Amino acid sequence: MKIGIISDHHGYELKNKIKKELSNVDFVDLGTNKKGNVDYTDYAFKLGEKVSTKQLDYGIAICGSGIGMSIACNKVKGIRCARVTSIKDVRATRNDNDANIIAFGSNISIKRAKRLIEEFINTPFSKEERHNRRVNKIKEYELNN
Repeated sequence: MKIGIISDHHGYELKNKIKKELSNVDFVDLGTNKKGNVDYTDYAFKLGEKVSTKQLDYGIAICGSGIGMSIACNKVKGIRCARVTSIKDVRATRNDNDANIIAFGSNISIKRAKRLIEEFINTPFSKEERHNRRVNKIKEYELNN
């Protein structure tokens, strides 16, 4: 399983800690690779495109709040990105929405970030009829608009 990971300048240090702490995960770092001010959108679109074309299985996006990254990632067709702050959020978005990217803010601890990512990787989409139906409606809307 290949997981893309991105950050803006706010999330740069946390992203590097995550890669070190979760060395068992096959991360593909798509940037930023510097502490200086960058536009999060550049990295969000790059990650979204790689996940939507199945070059990567999932994605992790980190910015100051997680909100900007999630908005930008969701502009890419085929992406279902959720800003998460808790394990409950992660379970719900994977189980119910088949999210393929999660975003969170850079102000969380490395311990919390690890737990969110591990839960994201290990929680399957339920494939219950109602969840499947809803995700398929999202996919259909994207195809037609």
